[in-house]
Amino acid sequence: MPDVRAMIAIGLRGQFGLGGKLPWEGDKRPEFREDVARFFEMTRGHVLLMGPKTYASVPSFAFTDRTIVTIRSQQTPEEALAPFQDRVVYIGGGPSVYAAYARLIRHWDINRLPYDGEADRWFDPAWLVAG
Repeated sequence: MPDVRAMIAIGLRGQFGLGGKLPWEGDKRPEFREDVARFFEMTRGHVLLMGPKTYASVPSFAFTDRTIVTIRSQQTPEEALAPFQDRVVYIGGGPSVYAAYARLIRHWDINRLPYDGEADRWFDPAWLVAG
């Protein structure tokens, strides 16, 4: 089984999505820029499995030094992870992706950002104890 992880940034109330994007998309404050830089540094050389909307948001430079794969709802998590035995795999996406993979995620890396605005996607603490 791969080493399955999740790295997610959330707002002060658990916000992490708005209209298919990060609610703070484009915020130039240092803590937001550092979060993005850290994500790309930590995932370098590893596998990213993500839903189609998240995949579509990945900048082209990111494909050069990590394996990025779109997952589909008809795949079981085990099927999607099978090609990546003995690799570090980060899961990314919306609530349905995290809910499906939560029971397999060994390590959650959660960064709380100083955002307290609108959202339509929220982090569910139940994902942390899924199993």
